[in-house]
Amino acid sequence: MPKSLTISFAAAKLPSSGTLFVLVGEGFTHASGAEELLEDTQVLRAASATEFNGKAGTSLEIMAPNASPVDRLVVMGLGDIDKMTEQDWVKLGGTIAGKLGKAKTVTIFGDVDASSAANIAFGAKLRTYAFDKYKTKKKDDGKAKKMTNARVTIATGAVQAAKTEWSKLSAIADGVHLARDLVNEPANVLGPVEFAAAAKGLEKVGCKVSILGDKELAKLGMGSLLSVSQGSTKPARVAIMEWKGGKARQKPVAFIGKGVVFDTGGISIKPGAGMGDMKGDMGGAATVTGLMHALAARKAKVNAVGIIGCVENMPDGDATRPGDIVTSLSGQTIEILNTDAEGRLVLADLLWYAEDKFKPQFMVDLATLTGAILVALGSEHAGLFSNDDDLSAQISDAGKATGELVWRMPLSKAYDKLIDTPNADMKNIGGRMAGSITAAQFLQRFVRDTPWAHLDVAGTAMNAPKSEISQSWASGYGVRLLDRMVADNYED
Repeated sequence: MPKSLTISFAAAKLPSSGTLFVLVGEGFTHASGAEELLEDTQVLRAASATEFNGKAGTSLEIMAPNASPVDRLVVMGLGDIDKMTEQDWVKLGGTIAGKLGKAKTVTIFGDVDASSAANIAFGAKLRTYAFDKYKTKKKDDGKAKKMTNARVTIATGAVQAAKTEWSKLSAIADGVHLARDLVNEPANVLGPVEFAAAAKGLEKVGCKVSILGDKELAKLGMGSLLSVSQGSTKPARVAIMEWKGGKARQKPVAFIGKGVVFDTGGISIKPGAGMGDMKGDMGGAATVTGLMHALAARKAKVNAVGIIGCVENMPDGDATRPGDIVTSLSGQTIEILNTDAEGRLVLADLLWYAEDKFKPQFMVDLATLTGAILVALGSEHAGLFSNDDDLSAQISDAGKATGELVWRMPLSKAYDKLIDTPNADMKNIGGRMAGSITAAQFLQRFVRDTPWAHLDVAGTAMNAPKSEISQSWASGYGVRLLDRMVADNYED
């Protein structure tokens, strides 16, 4: 059961009760003020017995230490403190949160600056996320068990600065949690209409949100997007989220997300094994929604627009057939040879719409687009495709800063030829080879002069490896990455 953390910052002072985490560097160096506690015979004997020396990733736990009134002491090794990065502090917070157990009052004590203190809090909040809303309450003791709450105080010599930094990071964490929630929801609960309603909820943090329904999409000419949803009883929706935090004349930055709430593959139906994971095929749209929440909640000084296309891909008598030809919003025609290559059909119309309506500084689309990217990169990197070196570098740098890594993949005319067809302007698949690349080449045909990047997050948005800051099936990948990219390059 997850913990609900109440996080605060205070001047360095050893507590008189509860659980105490003391941060020490390699060689058992430690913050001023904890010397007497750490030099206690009980602590030194325990450290000797376990060969604990403060190396990064190690810890030493003692119950009811003699030299302190606290109930539990956990000494956390940091390694070489001078070499610790921002993400090391975030991961430390996640590691600490994973060790809280049933503690209700917690103090984290160490000689940390404001940024490090705030990042510890950030990691702790990210780690404590859990999706268990559908688990029934245990009644073995005759009482419904309540979520435990822990009050965590982080000691720092710069309390106000830590609070200021934390207010921003907490908003970003909320955006990550929102993205995780959306991906984790089952498709019988989160359909296209419900997803659009969730996006509409961003009005509470200051976004302007518009919802386009089936009739409006048809009138606009989004034949590519609508071809995906026509086999489902659930109507398509497009949600447009706008945050205006920059100067009035500033062009917006634009993020576009694939929101296929469930993907059977349509007539080109997927194998049954693992199909349940396709509730997460809207991971790109979830990230865009979480990102827009983060930007608005932290009052980012930028104008931003997020556009998500929410559809369900189902097989029935009205479903698109392999061999059908549809006309996209751009006027270009598409021969659909495989209805399981549907995400690109959604994004094609959204990219054209975003560029035409908003004239953005750049466009970044996110999609759980291809299984081929998993073969190429596994779950450690998202695939990055771009028509602009500067934009690509900005995203890559933000990935290194946040730990949400990307790897740039090629685009070229040679690959582009693989989606030519004699029957229409293009086909939606390029064959077995270079599947992620031909998918990106397809998308590029719906981008004109605007700098653009495509992130294939099939390996990172869902079923990603557990880490210090995420124990969830849905990772929320991309919210921190793109928030940082915006913060570092586009805010006034």
